[in-house]
Amino acid sequence: MDLNPIKGISNIGQWVSWNPQSRKMDVGEGGTWFIEDGCFTEYHSKVYTDPDLLNAQGCLLTPGLVDPHTHPAFAATRELEFEMRSQGKTYQEIAAAGGGIRNSVRKLRNITEVELTELVAQRLNLMLTHGTTTVECKSGYGLSTEAEMKSLRAIRSASQKSPLHTFSTFLGAHEVPDEYREDRESYIKLIINEMIPRISKEKLADFCDVFCEEGVYTTDETQQILQAAQAAGLQLRFHADEFVSTGGAELAVKLGALSADHLMAISDAGIAALAGSDTVATLLPGTTFFLGSGTWAPARKMLDAGVTLALATDFNPGSNMSLSMPFMMTLAVIYLHMTPLEALQAATQGAAKSLGIEESRGALYPGYRADAVLWDASNFRQLSYFYGTNHVRNVVIKGELTSSSPC
Repeated sequence: MDLNPIKGISNIGQWVSWNPQSRKMDVGEGGTWFIEDGCFTEYHSKVYTDPDLLNAQGCLLTPGLVDPHTHPAFAATRELEFEMRSQGKTYQEIAAAGGGIRNSVRKLRNITEVELTELVAQRLNLMLTHGTTTVECKSGYGLSTEAEMKSLRAIRSASQKSPLHTFSTFLGAHEVPDEYREDRESYIKLIINEMIPRISKEKLADFCDVFCEEGVYTTDETQQILQAAQAAGLQLRFHADEFVSTGGAELAVKLGALSADHLMAISDAGIAALAGSDTVATLLPGTTFFLGSGTWAPARKMLDAGVTLALATDFNPGSNMSLSMPFMMTLAVIYLHMTPLEALQAATQGAAKSLGIEESRGALYPGYRADAVLWDASNFRQLSYFYGTNHVRNVVIKGELTSSSPC
């Protein structure tokens, strides 16, 4: 993908961004943001005409979107399961019958690393066209040492073909594979004693995650795995309280995880724990929507309690086949009862905080990496107001204009 360095963005219409000093969202009008060495340097209210400046032509400017929860390393789609859900089968029923994650595991083990790399690269480029400039990518469809490492290597190789900044997460504890269904303790030992040390040694992951959920991994098992990952130098993320309240949010806080994700079934105690911590609540409304569930994460209650929220797509072949962060903002406004400005903050600053990069990403601000999106929109409310149409006009990553066009 061709990249063209620019010195700034001028003739802006409205611009919207988190302000690290005031700790609030700023809404500005017009002017120019200047860029040097891949970072924003200063803002001037004046419009400049310079061939090295990108002419925004009065369009809306926001920070680049950050997607902190995705599963792009999969071999095949699962539209048959989608059809089964339309006929009344639940996600849990499909999984119990051998579908779900275990279905994806069987398919991923049968493709080559080269093939998987190409699939991940295609998906990263689609994310870029929807305004995502930083993305977290999980493994979790291998569930064996070699297949998990293959997935993480594919993510790393694909990221080298894309201007997106990617973070990798080891999710070997996404499910218990078929061959260990009657001996889950041995699989947990495999994760702790073999997978984590090898992945850490080869620096294939930034984070470790566990699907802490009834019928998947208990809180005790989750704690064992994540403490081993932490000891190996990996930061922690968390699938927590998605279908049943198991105390996952509280455990995420106890272990110092950067993020607790899903949280549709979070308890009041879980909300209180998050509110008194630096752990971000990463909400995935696309999953609730795609599964046809009526249970939405209590975002309003969390915000009122002082919890920092992030939004993410949870892009994956089973429970959400959308990689559009703007659509997640639409769902957040409609079903999570967030304001358009809160949704945009959660898709930028909040998401950046969930990855530990709040001080360098997710804002139009001097010293921050120059990741930005120009939208064919006149104001920030239109980002969540429109849906089903891609309004991305230009994407800038680290001060370079990408050549990717909207799909």
